[in-house]
Amino acid sequence: MSEKLVIIGNGMAPGRMLEHLLEAAPDRYAVTIFNAEPRVNYDRIMLSPVLSGEKAFEEIVIHGDGWYIKHGITLYKGHRIVAIDREAKTVTSDHGVTESYDRLVIATGSVPFIIPVPGKDLPGVLTYRDLDDVNAMLLAAQSRAKAVVIGGGLLGLEAAAGLKERGMDVTVLHVMPTLMERQLDPAAGYLLQKAVEARGIKVMAKANTKAIFGNGKVEGVELMDGTIIPATLVVMAVGIRPSTALAKEAGLEVNRGIVVDDRMRTSDPAIMALGECAEVGGHVYGLVAPLYEMARVAAAGLADGEDRRFVHSDTPTKLKVTGIDLYSLGDFADGEDREEIILRDASAGIYKRVVLQDNRIIGTVLFGETADGAWFNDLKKKATDISEMRDTLIFGQAFQGGASSDPLAAVAALADDAEICGCNGVCKGKITGAITVKGLTGLDDVRGHTKASASCGSCTGLVEQLLKLTLGEAYNPAAVQPMCGCTSLGHDDVRRLIKAKGLKTIPAVMQELEWKTSCGCAKCRPALNYYLVCDWPDQYADDYQSRFINERVHANIQKDGTYSVVPRMWGGVTSAAELRAIADVVDKFEIPMVKVTGGQRIDMLGIRKEDLPAVWSDLGKAGFVSGHAYAKGLRTVKTCVGTDWCRFGTQDSTGLGIRIEKFMWGSWTPAKVKMAVSGCPRNCAEATCKDVGVVCVESGYEIHFAGAAGLDIKGTEVLGLVKTEDEALEVIVALVQMYREQARYLERIYKWAKRIGTAEIKRQILDDGEKRKVYYQRFVFSQKFAQVDPWSERVSGKDKHEFRPMASVGFAEAAE
Repeated sequence: MSEKLVIIGNGMAPGRMLEHLLEAAPDRYAVTIFNAEPRVNYDRIMLSPVLSGEKAFEEIVIHGDGWYIKHGITLYKGHRIVAIDREAKTVTSDHGVTESYDRLVIATGSVPFIIPVPGKDLPGVLTYRDLDDVNAMLLAAQSRAKAVVIGGGLLGLEAAAGLKERGMDVTVLHVMPTLMERQLDPAAGYLLQKAVEARGIKVMAKANTKAIFGNGKVEGVELMDGTIIPATLVVMAVGIRPSTALAKEAGLEVNRGIVVDDRMRTSDPAIMALGECAEVGGHVYGLVAPLYEMARVAAAGLADGEDRRFVHSDTPTKLKVTGIDLYSLGDFADGEDREEIILRDASAGIYKRVVLQDNRIIGTVLFGETADGAWFNDLKKKATDISEMRDTLIFGQAFQGGASSDPLAAVAALADDAEICGCNGVCKGKITGAITVKGLTGLDDVRGHTKASASCGSCTGLVEQLLKLTLGEAYNPAAVQPMCGCTSLGHDDVRRLIKAKGLKTIPAVMQELEWKTSCGCAKCRPALNYYLVCDWPDQYADDYQSRFINERVHANIQKDGTYSVVPRMWGGVTSAAELRAIADVVDKFEIPMVKVTGGQRIDMLGIRKEDLPAVWSDLGKAGFVSGHAYAKGLRTVKTCVGTDWCRFGTQDSTGLGIRIEKFMWGSWTPAKVKMAVSGCPRNCAEATCKDVGVVCVESGYEIHFAGAAGLDIKGTEVLGLVKTEDEALEVIVALVQMYREQARYLERIYKWAKRIGTAEIKRQILDDGEKRKVYYQRFVFSQKFAQVDPWSERVSGKDKHEFRPMASVGFAEAAE
């Protein structure tokens, strides 16, 4: 029988530990995880690109829900452990769940340090540690107002850069004379401040915060010298402390962190601790590389495998701000027994400093040009005597021997055991070996097989150089990512060839485009089905078997296997008769939950699959059609009451919203599309965070597009202003048709717009009237075949096998 392993925390360290453990002893433990955050494991060090808009949350997820299911791991999301009973060997969550354990791993991470100043608890004061903090900052950034970041360290500068990218006026307050004083010497700190200020961020050094003030919410920050800095958002990024309260209450030995030995064992032999909460050898760690080494050590101990022990080593510091190259490693303080070699290039903004002791590198600071960081790190680790290369050392590896060589010479000269990826401890030999043996051809392949460049991404350039060095001319970094493993073609090529070759069935596409599999897969079949529906609306018969379950049964499946039904309410407007009909359906079918959605609709949850056609039949008699809440298509058009009722309304926003929805419902799109129409700039319908939005003004209709308000939060781009409803409808329809024809399957409008450029969309839709009309007419033609209510079709018997309850078959019947 498997032993019970309980893990408190689901951050990067325990996630990596589980990967190693499942590889070494896949069947030894029944694993249960309690995660205080209401989500899966993600790459926390990549939150900065999420904040700046360079990445979406989906791109930084490490282990999705499917990974836990595949490995039989029970994950409690949003459960904070409040008690450990060491005698009974149980843990209890704040939701009342109690779980027993044979082995327990505590990975509670760290908590941000909050400066004890007046106003620290005001709404608008945030920390920067997790996705909830990022989402709160993104929401605040929509105001495009003023932000103050307290703290000029790594996290503070990354937060400041992200908020600036989101349109805020940002000031960084740092109590010390130079930024990142723990990782940089004053010269590099000075250059860093110049680089940060060049991005439009104000930096105030020697700034000691006295108070945060505001009436019910943040209004500004006051410094000790009396300076007042207005702000609607204050981010505290002044450091972290190991989260030890739970361990301390359980009676474990705690110092700065939870005290563990070099095998990650606490004072209780049944309990381990790792990550930012752990203290090993008197050190606590916040960078990912030592945390991943802790994960390897803990996994080895749990698997009773190799006798692996944690050994302290210096870890390079790198700043994750696009356009600022910074690398710091080791000890660079002044000392009588130390020497230094410095290179400055003021015009290029380059500063390099190497600190030596007994002709060996003990510290390195690089700013502006960091390509040799791995080489300097390797020399330091190996305690290499640099006497013979002293005169050229500061120029980097490519200059050893007296002359500059090609860009690949430096990485080619690295030894196979030279570390390339500090986060994951991946050496050059492992990467080149994987490229050669496994036939890897791209960066994503290397990340998947070796994890190099899969965490903070700062070693990406080195990994790409190794790809080029190993593959030679065969390496093409701009190569298109294939749709899936069934083809070498990317989405754009497949779309182009479907039209060029006149391919009108999935088998035809697979045959003519030389698919590697007989029937495709769950990635390519839904995409091909959509492309064919879009390109040949009058000739292609929708293949429902190539759709996901929600689109096959025209309802959203819930976690208990039941379904939710959302009827369409045009523009969010309903009537007493419609509400009575919904109430009758709820009573008749004993539907357990009725909920008003954010899109101004009514959702009925908990409907059995076999009851769906009967539910739809009763709703249909009341005039309802499918709300397509499950579809890659038009979901909703949210409206405010506009001039009909509101004293601020400038146009009939409700009427326009209903008109748009009735014109466009039923259309399939690459991903879901949500719209809104606000009757005035007060924007009560929230049109400026939708895929497509309209903000009514006195002079007409302001068309917005490419917003997002889910895992990624993004304000819309303004497409332009039109004067009449007819013009607004034509522009919106043409925009959506352009998106339908050019986007990749599952690509939301905001991602498509970023990829092809908003200027190109404006050129085709707003500036080119003829092009706009062509798009409009193609959409109108496709709607002749799309505007069929799928609910009424199923009520009439179409696909009726989908809704039959599964038969209960006994063993005797099965044998017959």
